[in-house]
Amino acid sequence: MNPQTAAKETTNQANGLDIEALVGTVEAVKQDPSLGAFEFRATNQWISGGENRSRIKEFYGAGSEDDSRTVAFEFTNGEPPVLLGANEGANPVEFLLHALAGCVTTTTVLHAAARGIQIERLSTELVGTIDVQGLLALDDTVPVGYEQIQIKMDIEADCSNEELDDLLAFAKDHSPVCNTVCRPVPVTVKRAR
Repeated sequence: MNPQTAAKETTNQANGLDIEALVGTVEAVKQDPSLGAFEFRATNQWISGGENRSRIKEFYGAGSEDDSRTVAFEFTNGEPPVLLGANEGANPVEFLLHALAGCVTTTTVLHAAARGIQIERLSTELVGTIDVQGLLALDDTVPVGYEQIQIKMDIEADCSNEELDDLLAFAKDHSPVCNTVCRPVPVTVKRAR
């Protein structure tokens, strides 16, 4: 049975997720922890000025190279005019907010389903503050990146306020993007030779 057929035949869903597949995935990783190792990849090509384009397609996960994507996702990074661009696309720090919002939302929905919580409505608003003096090397005391990011989640679910607060705290702590942003992660930059 392929995943598409399984999804059509399954009626046990919560928050748009197949609970049987969720349980099966968790059990498979418990039995073979190596299935939990994923490697996501992106390539990027500079176009001009602040414009560049990222391409995302291939990744490794669940023990093999994934072949489910026939077409790559492409994202254009740009800058607003005040930052010397022409609004070719959202800028990279805005894409970071997008990634953070998406990951915290998905993590919330996933763990709500695992807890038997039905989400009726969920939206987020993110605000990140940044001072470009750090980027421009004008003041060494100013951080180069975001100084803080606030996520406001507007959520309605069939559980108590205490359960909802616990779910949101758990989602923050278990969102891969949030966790990556909140802790030091080694990043190397080197020339391709």
